[in-house]
Amino acid sequence: MAVKLGYHNTFRNPKGYPEWQKMGLPILRTPAGLTQPSAEPEAPGPLHGWAMIWTLLGIFVGGMALNLTPCIYPLIPITVSYFGGRSEKSKGIVIRHGLCYIMGLSLTNSVLGVIAALTGGLMGTMLQSPVVLGLVAGILVFFAASLFGFWELRLPHGLTQAASKSYTGYFGSLFMGLTLGVVAAPCIGPFVLGLLTWVAKIGSPWLGFVIFFTLSLGLGVPLFFLAFFSGQLDRLPRSGEWMLWVRKLMGWVLIGMAAYFIRPILPKPMDVFLMATIALSGGLHLGWIDRSKAGFRFFEWIPTGVGLAGLIIATFLMGSWFIQGSGVEWKPYSDQLLTTANRLKKPVIIDFYAGWCSPCRKLDEVTFHDPEVVKQAKSDFIMIKVDLTRKGNSVYEHLLRHYGIKGVPTVVFLDRDGTERRDLRLVDFLPPDQFLIRMFELKRS
Repeated sequence: MAVKLGYHNTFRNPKGYPEWQKMGLPILRTPAGLTQPSAEPEAPGPLHGWAMIWTLLGIFVGGMALNLTPCIYPLIPITVSYFGGRSEKSKGIVIRHGLCYIMGLSLTNSVLGVIAALTGGLMGTMLQSPVVLGLVAGILVFFAASLFGFWELRLPHGLTQAASKSYTGYFGSLFMGLTLGVVAAPCIGPFVLGLLTWVAKIGSPWLGFVIFFTLSLGLGVPLFFLAFFSGQLDRLPRSGEWMLWVRKLMGWVLIGMAAYFIRPILPKPMDVFLMATIALSGGLHLGWIDRSKAGFRFFEWIPTGVGLAGLIIATFLMGSWFIQGSGVEWKPYSDQLLTTANRLKKPVIIDFYAGWCSPCRKLDEVTFHDPEVVKQAKSDFIMIKVDLTRKGNSVYEHLLRHYGIKGVPTVVFLDRDGTERRDLRLVDFLPPDQFLIRMFELKRS
């Protein structure tokens, strides 16, 4: 979990220090009786706060969308009829069978997520290699090609036949959920494998469980409600070409994930251009180039909406990059820089950064591009960046041990005498106004 920035990240507004009021910064006061903790802050988790909520919401919606692929959608009437046949007895029995089904589905996927995350230490180390990043991106593109129809993922016939067996009672419902991933592997397999690769990169078992549990809910909850209201089954749209469109949509999601993995090894303008190109290409393909049809009128608006969303995202990415302006001018670490800073009595800010770290990039794109942060950094500070995207630099490894760096991002603040202000150390994203408070506190000390 991410460290919660609390009272120890706020400072009194010192008297005779008018810069704070001039800039309109908030005056933060430490409540009486609270002291700054001496313990070192913990490194943040890969997902937290609103990022966690939006990510899980997107995964849940993705799970619902997988129900519309050609491998699962034709199974909906069979599955719903299986549960609906028990509604003659009572709705309570339908609910219990539905919960068993979702439990089986969640158990299979969640175990996969935990197993993938347990490889995170190895995966995290490997993903610092440009060769491995390129290989992972290539695998995701390969799986995306399956969803685009260039090839088809097929499991051994015996495994598929065993998974297709039907059992009675609550165990039968549980077994159906356990084996849905096997039966529907040609459509959902590439997407799930891509998600497994991402979870392995995160390296958190509990997050792996939560992510795949959420995906399972997205897959199972619609079927559960359809079973509960099985009388409405005849209102479902008929199978058709539109399911192939949904499958291609999942393919573009995998293409986006591949770009996410390869971004760290690309120069800054190129990674923005790549993401914008994928959004534009996906929007044009799904919105207007693909000619999939459906027997219900509502579908006509969906491709157009997705196409417009792709155009808007591409425009936003390129526009935000053009208007972003120049950021903080960082210098690579050297002993001479610290000697110069000590001689000039200038405070030093050292940013331990990695290209594969999302909070690092957010700090770089938002906080370190803020005009006032850039102005203060240029006039009153020595700004040093230690890029840990790639391993093998002995000097950087010595710095990690010297400062006790446990993860990225970590921003270290050295006062005019070269002594670290441990109370200012930053291990997570921080908005520009709050980062400026740290800069002024460092400059004052």
